[in-house]
Amino acid sequence: VQGVGYRAFVVKEARRLGVTGYARNLPDRRMVEVVAEGARIDLELLIAALHKGPWIAKVERVTTLWLTSTGQFADFDIRT
Repeated sequence: VQGVGYRAFVVKEARRLGVTGYARNLPDRRMVEVVAEGARIDLELLIAALHKGPWIAKVERVTTLWLTSTGQFADFDIRT
């Protein structure tokens, strides 16, 4: 995923939708983890965007796990 702007794309989409949380590369650098909180409709729109990704990225798979919201995020950012 490195070098295609995927995390920056996720941040832009999440902020546009008013979703909070973070995106980060996983240790193998081939996958990005996205943790997001917000209204279900906004999360569903974010998930749809994750499937598409930025024009240069090739998204092979998006796995979704729904959990109870904790309210711990104030914004959406990139973590390292």
